[in-house]
Amino acid sequence: MTTLRGRIGFEIELIAPPGVDRGVLARRVAIASGGAARRVFHTDSEPSLVPGMGHFWHLTPAWEVTDALGAPVASFVDDVTIAEDLRREQATAPGTAARDPRGTDLYRVLSDDPRLLRLVARHSHPEAPFARSLDEVARLVGTTVETVGAVRRLRDGAGASIAMAAPLALGRERPCEIVTAPLTTDHETALEALLRPARELGFTVPVESAVHLHVDGAPFRSAHAFSNLVRLFGHWREALHVLLETNPACTRLAPLPPALLALVETDPLLELTPSGSDSDSGSGPGPGTGRGGDAHDRRWHRLQQAAAGTGPVKYADVNLTALLTDAPVRDTVEVRILPGSLDASTITERAGLVERLLDRCLEEAPFPSPTDAGDPARTAIELRRLADA
Repeated sequence: MTTLRGRIGFEIELIAPPGVDRGVLARRVAIASGGAARRVFHTDSEPSLVPGMGHFWHLTPAWEVTDALGAPVASFVDDVTIAEDLRREQATAPGTAARDPRGTDLYRVLSDDPRLLRLVARHSHPEAPFARSLDEVARLVGTTVETVGAVRRLRDGAGASIAMAAPLALGRERPCEIVTAPLTTDHETALEALLRPARELGFTVPVESAVHLHVDGAPFRSAHAFSNLVRLFGHWREALHVLLETNPACTRLAPLPPALLALVETDPLLELTPSGSDSDSGSGPGPGTGRGGDAHDRRWHRLQQAAAGTGPVKYADVNLTALLTDAPVRDTVEVRILPGSLDASTITERAGLVERLLDRCLEEAPFPSPTDAGDPARTAIELRRLADA
């Protein structure tokens, strides 16, 4: 059993067999924990087919599970990237009828404005049947819901679109991303309590599946730690993929911007001097750095601002965007390159390797570069040695 030390949240992407959905798994986990499962909305975005519009925001059926004391256990939500398994099934059964919207509670709500969608979520009941979807919001804005074919559409008094509800596409209730509460102890045991019922119900690992790790961001809010994090995922990208067995079919992965790697390697004003040697270091500890020195704080804030200008995005091998603001919604570093799995021990073993590499990033010394970047297999061996040193 791998023992993890840090506070880590896990996101595990699975797919249910036909006839089962993520709500079934949520209720099974709730029963096993002596807790409760409640229906909620999950907010996400998807590419738009409308010219000139990049994407829509949507609400989809999801469930939250709490334990016997009311503490959060996990959420069970849709993931739009999980699609290939459903496409293959549809291809083997052409002509499958579309979902009949009458009386169903399996629908999504779409909007082109996330602010309006938050309003809809606040004033809608997640368990309302499709035939009454958007009714509460319609009363709020003083209009009525139009029915156009299989779609319910809500406009304001001037005719501007607010949102529309449409039945879920066949099978979209089956993708299931398990989003755990942050785990601090017994990580493997907690994951097994979620994955055992999934295996028993016949859940499988989908084609595009991944496991994401959310680790605390606070330790990386210093120039040296952030720079080392960039070096690790910048210089060692191919080796990390080999070492962690990253799923090549996983979507929404990308390298860090080259400009970000160049920034941490070439800007002389971001170089660190040994702790305590700055003439203007001050006497108190710098916020978030864990070490004394106003100079260290200034370096971090300068790097933070410059790094934000290089264009890092959420959907990369590592999501650093929370570190680039002083008021993130969730202050984590998200490592997105672990492959999907239904085995808790395999997940925690890979997470332990990542944890050791992240610990090395916290050291003052720069994270080293590979000796032979052109050979990912050999470089992966070198990286493992660094992790185990």
